[in-house]
Amino acid sequence: MSAGSFNELDETDREIVCALAADATRSAGALGRDLGLSQPAAWRRIRRLHENGVFSGRRVDLNAEALGFGVTVFLGIKLASKGRVSLEDFERAVTAIPEVQTVQHVLGLYDYRLRVVARDLSDFERVLRRRIMTLPSVGNVEANVLLSEERLPGPLGAL
Repeated sequence: MSAGSFNELDETDREIVCALAADATRSAGALGRDLGLSQPAAWRRIRRLHENGVFSGRRVDLNAEALGFGVTVFLGIKLASKGRVSLEDFERAVTAIPEVQTVQHVLGLYDYRLRVVARDLSDFERVLRRRIMTLPSVGNVEANVLLSEERLPGPLGAL
């Protein structure tokens, strides 16, 4: 099974994927009890899902606001010049900025989409002026301030 072959999973695997997507802290024993499996059988299935690339890792979702970062801004960045070197230089430089949470290379009006957190709007302005606008090859920049966010189940919600 290759990554992305969700249709090849049996019903039990799908239930494990959905359960762990909702709460990744669930133990194999707890999942097994809920799904009618022994702890070792649930653990083997989880391990196989990891090995086959269905799970790409484990992470903790941080609450940026609770950590003092009350503003989230999405930036669309159009590079002034494009080429393999400028893309690599930009990516290397932007990933070194701690306030930049995600860097997405995209197709469309902009070349990159960034998720940036800041303590407040004046802190964001400082990050934008002193760090982002000085990056190699930065051309046009569009900012969208996040007002609210809701986590949706995505394709798993259709199961």
